[in-house]
Amino acid sequence: MKTFDLNTKKIAVNILTVAGLLLLLFLILSFTNESTEEKSEPAVAANQAMPVEVATPVFGNITEWDEYTGRFEASNRVDVRARVNGFLDRVNFTDGQHVKKGEVLFTLDDRPFKIALSQATAEYNQALASLKTAQDNYNRVESLRESGALSIEEYDRRKQALAFAQASVALSQSHVDKAKLDLQFTKVIAPISGLVSRHMVNEGNLIDGGTSNATLLTTIVATSPIYFYFTGSESDYLRYVRLARSGERGSMRTDTLPVFIKLQDEADFLHEAKIDFVDNEIDNSTGTIESRAILENKDQLLEPGMFGKARLMGSAEHDALMISDDVIGTNQSLRFVYVLGKDNTVEVKNITLGPLHTNGLRIIRDGLTKDDKLIVNNIQKIQSGMTIAPVESSFTEEASSEE
Repeated sequence: MKTFDLNTKKIAVNILTVAGLLLLLFLILSFTNESTEEKSEPAVAANQAMPVEVATPVFGNITEWDEYTGRFEASNRVDVRARVNGFLDRVNFTDGQHVKKGEVLFTLDDRPFKIALSQATAEYNQALASLKTAQDNYNRVESLRESGALSIEEYDRRKQALAFAQASVALSQSHVDKAKLDLQFTKVIAPISGLVSRHMVNEGNLIDGGTSNATLLTTIVATSPIYFYFTGSESDYLRYVRLARSGERGSMRTDTLPVFIKLQDEADFLHEAKIDFVDNEIDNSTGTIESRAILENKDQLLEPGMFGKARLMGSAEHDALMISDDVIGTNQSLRFVYVLGKDNTVEVKNITLGPLHTNGLRIIRDGLTKDDKLIVNNIQKIQSGMTIAPVESSFTEEASSEE
């Protein structure tokens, strides 16, 4: 019995010893795991920082350009109307063709006008015969007046008859001239060179001519060169005048400033023009002033009535910061950008915008420095104070805020 009790005690001691060792090992392992987890938390957090691209503003010496929407108009436009009444005999052109100044476009029935000319010529010849008779009668009494063989009354009568005959000749001559002119006007010629519209009246119709309500036959427009009209605000006009007076820019009225124009289907301003007219007053109803640019149109690409966008030099050369519009956020009336702050955290900076430059980047008036690093992607996923993983980029590379 004593031997059994001793063995039992030994077994119990061994079990307790093993249990103690297991408990000690468990405590050591638990402490080690907690320490490892605590140490790994910063590394995990660092690995989870959102990668974003950052770029510094584009800095350079630039000239700003202002843009205006306008419309092309013909440099010359004429409504073609007849100068005499008559029946339209022939249409001598094809609708839409290019015509030259002096070409006959329409022909009226000229027979009534030929008859009128013949009648006027006959009356003129009759007046000449009467003038000769009156002249002979006057010559015969001229020598008798000095001798006293002719009464004063008779002398005055023949003198007046001569004057009347001379006036009749002059009147008849004017009738002949008018009849010749009317006959000439039966041929309606092109007053300018240009593109002719369709004919508005068909052959055989009676047309009115020579008045403000004369029948419109067709129109002609001259499109080479062609005009481009646009309007600018009063503030723009004042800015241009002050720049010209300070010598930083040419005068719109006296200098042929360059203007670059693009059409609706064009991405670039391909057409170069020159300003040749600025209106003489500000429009009271709109507060704007009209300007005109003139440009060649030898290939006849540009048509009157087309819309275009003009780019006009709006400043002298100066240093400027430029960024992409994609990185600019809006908070009511404020504009802001996200920049890289201390310890790779996100900061917000309010900015003042300028116009778009020719390189497609937005000019920044105030709020940034050339050393600021702007966040250019994942903008919808970040917020102020957030830690990020910056990746160097550039505004010359495509970057989208929707990435």
